[in-house]
Amino acid sequence: MDTPTTVVILAAGLGTRMKSKRAKVLHEVGGKSLLAHVVASAQQIASPENIVVVVGYQAEEVRKAVPVPGLVFVHQAEQKGTGHALMVAAEELARREGLLLILYGDCPMIRAETLAGLVQAQSQADDQTAGTMLTALMEDPTGYGRVLRDSHGRVTGIVEQRAATSEQLQIREANMGLYCFRMDLFLNYLGKIRPDNPAREYYLTDVVQLLACAGYRIETVQVEDPREVLGINNRLELAAIDRYFRERKVTELMLDGVTIEKPETVTVDAEVRIGPDTVIEPFARILGGTRIGENCRIGSCSIIRDSELGDSVEVGAFTWINTSRLENNCRVGPYARLRMENHLAAGAQVGNFVELKKTVLGAGSKAQHLAYLGDATIGTGVNIGAGTITCNYDGQKKYPSCIADGAFVGSNSTLVAPLEIGPNSYIAAGSVITDPVPADALALGRERQVVKQDWARKRRERKFS
Repeated sequence: MDTPTTVVILAAGLGTRMKSKRAKVLHEVGGKSLLAHVVASAQQIASPENIVVVVGYQAEEVRKAVPVPGLVFVHQAEQKGTGHALMVAAEELARREGLLLILYGDCPMIRAETLAGLVQAQSQADDQTAGTMLTALMEDPTGYGRVLRDSHGRVTGIVEQRAATSEQLQIREANMGLYCFRMDLFLNYLGKIRPDNPAREYYLTDVVQLLACAGYRIETVQVEDPREVLGINNRLELAAIDRYFRERKVTELMLDGVTIEKPETVTVDAEVRIGPDTVIEPFARILGGTRIGENCRIGSCSIIRDSELGDSVEVGAFTWINTSRLENNCRVGPYARLRMENHLAAGAQVGNFVELKKTVLGAGSKAQHLAYLGDATIGTGVNIGAGTITCNYDGQKKYPSCIADGAFVGSNSTLVAPLEIGPNSYIAAGSVITDPVPADALALGRERQVVKQDWARKRRERKFS
């Protein structure tokens, strides 16, 4: 914006109506905390250094919820109302000039365009205009403060629902609680607020009346859809807004060329990116900062979080992929678990009931059935037989395994780390391998089979004699 603008986001409260031990702004919709949505919109108006977040309840957790470098945090140790929150931030604000935009951390649907319109209206106003507030004409404004005007249409104040007269309750213009003030005038009158109300709190809305009484004008900008500035107060509202974000996201993806079967059952977070011609089957959950390429298929009931999938990747049903990278043409699942920090090179395959943890699976390598591979580096063209496990933990430390290119690991093998298996070697089925295996060698680690003729017949005869 042309005029220097500081944004203050009020995020100090508990939110008792949420019936939660977590601060309200930490609850999530669309895959991000309520506060993270508001900060993202605010960043379209001001740089992080000019965004001040007032925190209080669970302050440290709230800070962590918005890890944006440069954000300024002010601590409100005791919550005594919205006006008090600005009083706590006054010292920080006094070092700034221009305009002050005030937002709430529990209004995740607010659009940057709406905020820009509010700031622009105030920046273009004359010197007698102290602030601009966002309002809405509502058929039923129950629960909202009403905007009071004089006979000339000038704003004179705001009256809350519980304090309004029967005549004032007929007013349809509601205060949406978002303001843009001249910084100097706002700070001059902020200290004049008094807690003259049953709650003994300092109300931000009182600044409007104080400025109007001092002869300054308060202008208004009407928002077309009041839902955009709805705050969240309980779990029902949380679920409704989350549903809105989910529907908006899957609509955006489908318009961009992604096929989503039964979109009402699919969950996709706001930051997810998916390429065209990818198919998402019912009940899939794609979360965090996941990136999925083109022409992929994500199976029903799969969960993918903070992972990167290349082009033409197929994920079978009921598969869990977390913080992992899959290159082009990989096949994973069904019922596979890529627990964390795995890397599958192009064309690698992981089948049913296989778990990987911090494992690299080389190009064209396969682990198709019932295996656990942890802390392993596996080369290209390797076959991991059914039932194979890497014993990577001794109760105190984790140890790596290295399986070189072209190795063949027979079914039900137990690989005791730390271990190196050379290129093009064979591990016989059922072996317990504890020592390094050279290239091109066959390693066996099992007792020789013993057959006792007629043992079973003699046992039966003894049992029934």
